[in-house]
Amino acid sequence: MTTTPAPRPLKSLCVYCGSSVGRDTVYADAARSLARVMVERGIRLVFGGGSVGIMGAVADEVLRLGGEAVGVIPQALMRKELAHAGLTEMHVTPSMHARKTLMAELSDAFVALPGGIGTFEELFEVWTWGQLGFHDKPCAILNVGGYYDRLVEFLDHASAEEFVRPVHRGMLIVESDPELLLERFSAYQPPAQPKWVKSDEI
Repeated sequence: MTTTPAPRPLKSLCVYCGSSVGRDTVYADAARSLARVMVERGIRLVFGGGSVGIMGAVADEVLRLGGEAVGVIPQALMRKELAHAGLTEMHVTPSMHARKTLMAELSDAFVALPGGIGTFEELFEVWTWGQLGFHDKPCAILNVGGYYDRLVEFLDHASAEEFVRPVHRGMLIVESDPELLLERFSAYQPPAQPKWVKSDEI
C-alpha cells in the first residue's frame, strides 16, 4: 500500500514581480494583500531585492507588519533596481543565473505577481525545473485584475495542442486570492513521474 507524502511546510515563498507598479493600483494592492497573508502565516518573503514597483510594495508591507524579507540581487542591478536597504537579509550575487538559483534554494514555493519579461522568464524557468524533476516545489500565478488571463488561456491552448502535457499544465496553480493560493500550496502534490529530457526533445 502506497501513501501520499505529506506536503512540505511552507516557510519561505519566492515572489516574482515587476520593478514597475503598473498602470492600475490593483496590482500593488494585491502585492500588499499577499504580504499580509504571508506574515499572518509566518511565511518569509524571498524576492528580487528591489525597493521599487511591485517588488518594493510586497517587501515594504511584509516589513511593516513585522515579517521577514530576504532579497537576492545581482551586483549589476544594485543601482538599476534600487536595492532595498531595510531587508532582513540581502544576498548579492555575481550573475542573474546565480540569483535565480539562490532564490530557488531559499524557497519552498514560487508565485508570480504582475510583472514584465523578467517575471515571465523566472516563472517559466522554475516551472520547467519542476517539470523536469529538479525540484518538487509548487509554482503559481497570482492572477490580479485578470492580468494573466490571456497567458493562462494560451497555456491551456498549448496543452490542448499536445505541446504541454496536462499533468505538467496542472502543476502551475492559478488563483486570484492570496488565501486560496496558499491553501492550494499546502495541498500541492508534485507529479509522481517527472518529465526527464529525452534526446529527441532537445
